[in-house]
Amino acid sequence: MDGKHKSLPLYLHITLLSVGLVAVTGLVLRHFGDVIPGLGEFGLLLGAVAVLALLASRRIAAPLAELAKQAEAVRRFDFSDHPLIRSPVQEIDQLGGAFDLMRDAVRRFLRINRRLATETDLEALQPWLLDKMVDLAGARGGVLYLVDGVTDALGATALDAEGGRARAHPGLPSLQQEALPRLMADARATMQPANGRMTAAELEAIGLDAGLASYATLALPLRDRREQLLGMLLLFKDGEIDAANASFIEALAASAATSLETQELLRGQKTLLEATIRMIAGAIDAQSPYTGGHCERVPELTFMLARAACAAQDGPYAGFGLDAEEWEALHIGAWLHDCGKVATPEHVVDKATKLETVYDRIHEVRMRFEVLKRDAEIGYWRGLAEGGDQAALRERRDVLLAALDDEFAFVADCNVGGEYLSPEKQQRLREIGARRWWRTLDERKGVSRDELARHAAPPLPLPVEETLLADKPEHRIPRPPEEAIAADNQWGFRVEVPELLYNRGELHNLSISRGTLTAEERYKINEHMVHTIRMLSELPFPRHLRAVPEIAGGHHEKMDGTGYPRRLDRSQLSPVARMMAIADIFEALTAADRPYKPGKTLSEALKIMASMRKDNHIDPELFELFLRSGVHLDYARRFMRAEQIDEVRIADYL
Repeated sequence: MDGKHKSLPLYLHITLLSVGLVAVTGLVLRHFGDVIPGLGEFGLLLGAVAVLALLASRRIAAPLAELAKQAEAVRRFDFSDHPLIRSPVQEIDQLGGAFDLMRDAVRRFLRINRRLATETDLEALQPWLLDKMVDLAGARGGVLYLVDGVTDALGATALDAEGGRARAHPGLPSLQQEALPRLMADARATMQPANGRMTAAELEAIGLDAGLASYATLALPLRDRREQLLGMLLLFKDGEIDAANASFIEALAASAATSLETQELLRGQKTLLEATIRMIAGAIDAQSPYTGGHCERVPELTFMLARAACAAQDGPYAGFGLDAEEWEALHIGAWLHDCGKVATPEHVVDKATKLETVYDRIHEVRMRFEVLKRDAEIGYWRGLAEGGDQAALRERRDVLLAALDDEFAFVADCNVGGEYLSPEKQQRLREIGARRWWRTLDERKGVSRDELARHAAPPLPLPVEETLLADKPEHRIPRPPEEAIAADNQWGFRVEVPELLYNRGELHNLSISRGTLTAEERYKINEHMVHTIRMLSELPFPRHLRAVPEIAGGHHEKMDGTGYPRRLDRSQLSPVARMMAIADIFEALTAADRPYKPGKTLSEALKIMASMRKDNHIDPELFELFLRSGVHLDYARRFMRAEQIDEVRIADYL
């Protein structure tokens, strides 16, 4: 409306008309009342008619006014129930009924669209959608087909049988394009709805009841945004589906097709994401033949513990629960908890001996011992040639050879790193390493440019006498400036970064007291947590997955705040992150595929974890749940070797 047009209610128009008629009548009576007999009575009659017209007009106009009010409500998207408008005027009564049907149809359309827009479970959406379509069409039943993206066949995903509700029905045969019944073939060829009837033979051929041949059938193609066939809807009805109803169903089907396509795209993206996650985890495990399966076992154990927490009926986790989105975040976080290991060098992950880098440098040390032994033989023969006492020379040679053999055996044992290396043994290493041998070849020849750059001192004239074991300047590999972590970094990392990237000094490595890793190498392995958090923080996760970096990056934190890499305490870690920490520790203790240690028995692993619980390194409540729920045993039976599963008493570890 333009704002200039003025309208009046219907009853006022009729009233004004009546008033005008009475006024004209009054004028006529005034001029002709004495001339025309009976004119006065006629005027009174007209006045009465005007009053009656006024009353009738109000009764007629009232439903129209109510219609206008309800139309205004619809304009404001208010589709709530209102009383049905009735009128003694047939046309107005029909208009009121049509308006009520229209409002109900729009309301149902919006409700269905709201469900289509919000439903994330495609398997639940399909039968629900078919059920609504059958209901709106007043049909006896229907079938929903979706196109298989690989075979291009129509696969039945939902069936609505007469007298029942739509349900998932994967048992019906898939329909190839060349084998479609005529009605469905016509709908697919024209991409337009097709009305008609299907024969009993056609129905039986596609796995449907032949009795449906007595019903009219609507084949409605579902099109995606590119006007390609997404699926097809079959509806069976007693009579023909009228054009208006068919048009409404087609409009709703178009909206449904958009929703189904969106859900298919989302499911495809989730499937792709899941495959990518498993591919990354598999690549990490494949990177090291010794840790294969770690990225699979830790998620499984985490899920087992999370399910136990959700099922708890009492205790601190009695009210704990995870919805579908939180399970999805946990699933992704658990599978990607070690994704940062793609940046960890394989030779560090797999370092089985103290001198191992890309290869085990014990072979270089052995060769130096061989050189010293050859020198001992040469010294013996040279002494004989110079007229020395053969017996004395032989004894000195044999003593030296025996000492060299013993010393190499000691160095070799130290290299394995199986036991704690005491200060006394470290001192003996230094004494052995102080032996001298002669090098006659230039050690700068044939090396890489980076290694050559680390030889800062000028070369000594050859031959040169060197110690048997050495920590040389070129063994110290500096850390690149870009690997420094600022104190105010955006991720909240609180780590002590070693000055060197690597220290490959021979005595430095052989003197490691426990295990096979130097401080630099241990940092390099722990650094995978830094890379994990950095990598995952850069991914544009949707809102419900924004906890993934915290879940994946918290499994090396400790409850007392001394963990790695952000020194978070218990209050700063989510329950699922604390579950991941327990899963990672238990898997590491019991894994039988590590190069540097055998897998511990169940009781040994639990004893260590009980000590960690006592020291406030792991969540004591979750550890108790881990034991009382039997998760430790379920995991052991699935993933541990039979000889590792010994008898345990839960009370011993609580």
